Amino acid sequence: MSPDLDLTAAASSAARAPLRTLLALDGRLFEAAAAWRWPGAERVLPRLSRAANHGVLWCASAAALAASRTPHSRRAAARGLASLGLASLTINTLGKRSVRRARPVLDPVPLVRQLKRQPITTSFPSGHAASAAAFATGVALESPVWGAAVAPVAFSVAASRVYTGVHFPSDVLAGAALGVGAAFLVRRLFPPRAQVRLPARSRVEVPALPEGEGLVLVANRASGTADRVGALHDALPAAEIVECAPEDVGEELEKAAARARVLGVCGGDGTVNAAARVALRHGLPLAVLPGGTLNHFAADLGVADERLLARAVRHGEAVRVDAGRFVAGNREGLFLNTLSLGVYPELVRVRERWSHRIGGWPAGVLGALRVLRAGEHPLEVEVSGETRPLWLLFVGNGVYHRMGLTPGRRTDLADGLLDVRVVHGGRRPALRLLAGAVAGPLTRSPAHSAVQVNRLRLTGLAPGTPLAYDGEVTSVSGEVTLEKLPEALTVYRPLGITG
Repeated sequence: MSPDLDLTAAASSAARAPLRTLLALDGRLFEAAAAWRWPGAERVLPRLSRAANHGVLWCASAAALAASRTPHSRRAAARGLASLGLASLTINTLGKRSVRRARPVLDPVPLVRQLKRQPITTSFPSGHAASAAAFATGVALESPVWGAAVAPVAFSVAASRVYTGVHFPSDVLAGAALGVGAAFLVRRLFPPRAQVRLPARSRVEVPALPEGEGLVLVANRASGTADRVGALHDALPAAEIVECAPEDVGEELEKAAARARVLGVCGGDGTVNAAARVALRHGLPLAVLPGGTLNHFAADLGVADERLLARAVRHGEAVRVDAGRFVAGNREGLFLNTLSLGVYPELVRVRERWSHRIGGWPAGVLGALRVLRAGEHPLEVEVSGETRPLWLLFVGNGVYHRMGLTPGRRTDLADGLLDVRVVHGGRRPALRLLAGAVAGPLTRSPAHSAVQVNRLRLTGLAPGTPLAYDGEVTSVSGEVTLEKLPEALTVYRPLGITG
């Protein structure tokens, strides 16, 4: 054998020495865990480990969180499931296939601890630990209180994988690290809602209604608002509540405005948009009780539930907020949140088509998948006399912060600005946008640009171009003008708190 080969073999052996040392230490830790007596664990940990198979335990936990019907808990459940999904996808496509480590030998593990059905996949990393850590971290990033409640269960699931003898300790640690990383990546893509404090300059005098007399609230029955409306009526017994079907919302709002001192509405962003138009026409202050799927306006306003709204109505606390307006030919509309052209209207259509069958969040994910598969530039717009291919034109009523693949949150609803974001046409702009969102703010992506103005004029739109605003979709053509209506709308909102 040549000296060169001897040197190569020696170097290779030296490089593998630290790995052999770590694997030996891992094996000793596994045997120590098998020999250690875990008081009270024999009945709990194996069952908990089985309950976490295929994410069943975490789906049940998410359902329990969502059942509490508070915005924080619903968002925490959604973020936890999204983090779990990303971690599971990574484990199954990369982790298990990249490192084909054999499962531990079960001889040191007492029979009473062992699972009845042993897993047949490779050992590294632990999928159960990844799912547990991803779900718990995702929940905690949205709601630290719920995260603290979930964390002990997640830790127990991860520990159960060593306790039952199906994983080495390093498998569990690697899986947990991957799960935490998945949760933080989801946070980068879909930023959690920031705390908001509306500027003092936007405060305004409004009627104080201690028992709610003079408030007429129209509730969209399709938004699942019965519990919230009932709780609001308990807090404001003199308020008049009108529940109606979605197709009757517009008519009932007009009737309510004719006899109300304060116009109230309970429903999603589309229902709130309709109420805002009526309130502006009649010069009435608006009281918003969130009751739909997303509730962006109520969330940014800081009115999370009926308790906060009742407080504001009783004490006469309110602010002035901007509205956005679009004019397209003889068609005019209002938007409180966002307006968009390009692929996003397709997302809205898919979500509306499927939400009543599979739920709002799954329908939104389905719509997003359709958007990411969109063509190179489904929209052409003429700006300053030049025709430009676009994948998406997003316009926010107010500046959005912490933008990911979805809008973040506005900290000032009366800033007088339209937040215009453009994703340019070209080869696979969706993938470029996704890469930019992972790497940092979307303004760093070469596919994306942003500007803040108070008026925008678009021309050259093809007939039938879909336009989405506050969850509704319409068709436009030719020229569209967008402008701000500064501090046009008065809305009840408890003062001196963060949203």
